[in-house]
Amino acid sequence: MDTNFKLLPLVLSSALAVASCGGGGSSTSSVVPPNEPPSDAQRVAAATGTANSNTMCSLATLGTYYWEIGDADGVKASGSPWGGPTATTSMWIFSSSKWLYAANVVQKRGVLDVDVPFLNFTSGYSEFGNAPICPNGDTVASCKAGGDGQDPGTIGRFYYDSGHMQHHAAAVMGLGAADDVALAADLNATVGSFGFSYTVPQLAAGVVATPQAYAGFLRKVLRGELAIAVALGTHKVCTNPSMPGCNAAYSPESVSTEYWNYSLGHWVEDDPTVGDHAFSSAGGGGFYPWIDRDKTYYGILAREREVEPEAGYHSAQCGRLIRQAWMTGETVLSTVPTPE
Repeated sequence: MDTNFKLLPLVLSSALAVASCGGGGSSTSSVVPPNEPPSDAQRVAAATGTANSNTMCSLATLGTYYWEIGDADGVKASGSPWGGPTATTSMWIFSSSKWLYAANVVQKRGVLDVDVPFLNFTSGYSEFGNAPICPNGDTVASCKAGGDGQDPGTIGRFYYDSGHMQHHAAAVMGLGAADDVALAADLNATVGSFGFSYTVPQLAAGVVATPQAYAGFLRKVLRGELAIAVALGTHKVCTNPSMPGCNAAYSPESVSTEYWNYSLGHWVEDDPTVGDHAFSSAGGGGFYPWIDRDKTYYGILAREREVEPEAGYHSAQCGRLIRQAWMTGETVLSTVPTPE
């Protein structure tokens, strides 16, 4: 989810967590008959109504943002409720970079046992931090040198840290000498030529993208054109140290209120109360991409708030309500998800 827990307030810590205060139930602009799936028109109206009227999605809560929902063929609904970002606005996506890196690795190699601990954050390389900065140089390896320690106490335990992917890229994938330009060329060549770039040579947090570019990647996943499609939700591990039986070592603070799991570079929203089992990868600046549990639809809530604490979490709170509205065809006014 986000990308800067230890060193930046825009942490993904932001991205997850559980809905805070409650609210009324769901309201509908048009009631969907029981046992009948909503029409696209009902879905569009419900998603738009939720974005425009739910307090978790308000201008006061999020500022300006762009949201989009689509399927394998293209965009189905979108909006910029108060102006601001559009589908073609370029922004730093912070920890949403993690899903892209995992997809890159799986596309090249499949899901190998040697790679899994680095992609689900159980490798023990947990001493790098999450700030998307590389003060020791401008390549993957020189950046990695700033915090490349492996902690024996976290091996086999989930620890949210960019070090897993940084070490993996340099030591396993042969990308140690790659700078921003080389990393971007490698990513675009592997997952799709969508114009992704890097601001810093950090795999877990350095990508700059437009919502349109990320949506192109998500559509390829839905079409089964990328190997990560069949790997979504696999090799997942528990992330909440307070969950009975969970051996996680460290998660973003906001996750401590929900029981989500972590798969290969993405979260699985498995909380038994408010989770709908969607796959997502929210970033600390507020970029929140997702795919629903049935791999039928994708969505994005896009904004860039580098100085907003818990920006990713706030975007996830709104984004999952828009997703619920789309799936049910009913406008959601409650601030807490009520998944089926």
